[in-house]
Amino acid sequence: MKNSIEVTIKLFAQYREGRFKIEKKIYPQGINAGEIVKDIGINEEDLPIGVLMINGRHIKKDFVLQNDSIFSIFPKIGGG
Repeated sequence: MKNSIEVTIKLFAQYREGRFKIEKKIYPQGINAGEIVKDIGINEEDLPIGVLMINGRHIKKDFVLQNDSIFSIFPKIGGG
């Protein structure tokens, strides 16, 4: 599809529950990380985001993804 990108999404820990571990998806060019988080149904009020990564590098939600990106999403993990 023209003007679209393919992104590999990797979910970790509780984000996998009822979703997937790794999945490839097609999105429009210009989509940012926060929009993808919403698209896959992650509710940050219930389970806050801990770390977002693209191709092994930390990013923020406003980061615009490129074709063939690997997007990893980790929840915030408590401990003590």
